[in-house]
Amino acid sequence: MKRRAGEREKELKWKTKYSKLVFRKSDTVPEELHQMVQESFLTLRKHDCFFQDLVRIKGKDFFTPVSRILIGNPGCTYKYLNTRLFTVPWPTEGYEIKYCSPQIHDACKALIKLNDYLHVEAVKALQGQNLLESKETEDTSVIDREQNFATSLREKGSVSQDQSSCCVPEDDFTSLNSRTSYNVTLLNYMDPLQMLYLKQEPYFGMGNMAVSWHHDENLVERSTVAVYSYSCEGSPVEETYDQKLEGRDPAVWHVGLKVAWDIETPGLAVPLRQGDFYLMLDDLNTTHQHCVLAGFSPRFSSTHRVADCSRGTLEYIFGQCELALQNLQTDSNSRALSLKSLETAVVKQVEEIHNEVEFEWLRQFWFQGKRYLKCTDWWLKPMAKLEEYWRKMETMTSLVLHEVRKKEQTEEQRNETISCFLLVLTERQRLRKEWTARCQSEAAESLPEDQKPECHPFWTNDECNMPLPYDLEEVIAHLQNLVQ
Repeated sequence: MKRRAGEREKELKWKTKYSKLVFRKSDTVPEELHQMVQESFLTLRKHDCFFQDLVRIKGKDFFTPVSRILIGNPGCTYKYLNTRLFTVPWPTEGYEIKYCSPQIHDACKALIKLNDYLHVEAVKALQGQNLLESKETEDTSVIDREQNFATSLREKGSVSQDQSSCCVPEDDFTSLNSRTSYNVTLLNYMDPLQMLYLKQEPYFGMGNMAVSWHHDENLVERSTVAVYSYSCEGSPVEETYDQKLEGRDPAVWHVGLKVAWDIETPGLAVPLRQGDFYLMLDDLNTTHQHCVLAGFSPRFSSTHRVADCSRGTLEYIFGQCELALQNLQTDSNSRALSLKSLETAVVKQVEEIHNEVEFEWLRQFWFQGKRYLKCTDWWLKPMAKLEEYWRKMETMTSLVLHEVRKKEQTEEQRNETISCFLLVLTERQRLRKEWTARCQSEAAESLPEDQKPECHPFWTNDECNMPLPYDLEEVIAHLQNLVQ
């Protein structure tokens, strides 16, 4: 009896901790979809479209062991580990997208079909979860009424977060739809036998990790993540390997799951066979961490996400640029440029947008070299437009400098403008030095030619065909003298 009770307690604990992980075997997916998606992986691999990202962690650059490519809605981006990836756009009505080959077009088309399929499956899974929670709530209510116990607990504020979450009203379809409407998929590829070293999973003895414990970043709150897995099974090494590590077959890829910042609750390792997929529902990505445990064979995965694009689309950044340029005016006669306002708040807003365009978009894009041209040239026109905006904002910076030197403001206003201005310019100078160092680093130099950071004309005064209208280091020193 004690053993049975222990098993029931363990099962209840598992359901409580991991109930929002939904796993589906490959035989639940239409065979035609399997074939299309798996061919798309191999096509993209054949065309050298997967890249190891040079990411930034705690001020240092590292290559990711996994190679990646982002595919999704035109103009969308996804940021992780201080690296902004730009979508290779999948075929979308109303957009003219020229792919480098018909095969790449077909690969992207297959992935949007997978995206649509996983969206439907995620909605059904969430509806099922809500029905289950509603039933559990009803059952609990009957017991509560009989015992008249839960009410007194609530009055004392003793209900745990897990218990109270069951009482949340069922989401309507609109909410479910928005939390599963995937706008990007991050494709991953890794051949573990080509890796010189893989970290060992440190807490539960799960073996080699392809991706360490983490939360996925930059997602819409409580949105579901869907992952389709394709391992190239049947390699000679896999078939002849007999040794078994305790807890899992080391030849098979697994997804690991654990409660966030908790190593007391047992972790979970779920084997991933060719064509399996899983869903991380609702807030699971927040309350838990996951890792990827390497098998022996090469593996692809397509990880579908509802990326938080509030600050990560072309529409957004173009809107920011247009907002900034509202403070620039042209004299109808002389065609001379001037600023409409020198109010501190306006100057600060414009200069912060200036920094955002340069460091969150232009430098991020060109730091990745010519990688996107492997698939399409779609991003070149938007980037050229952003550079035009950036040059106009450089002119606006020069105009602010010109105005504060004229001493036409009161001393108090002038000092306030200069102090605010200095903060943004100092940050700009710091980031320019950091990006220059990153581009010249040993890691960046080791990249293939078509992946090395582009020394784009706007990056430094020396490389610029048309010299920048000011020297930032001299300007900062001058402004510091003015407010002393």
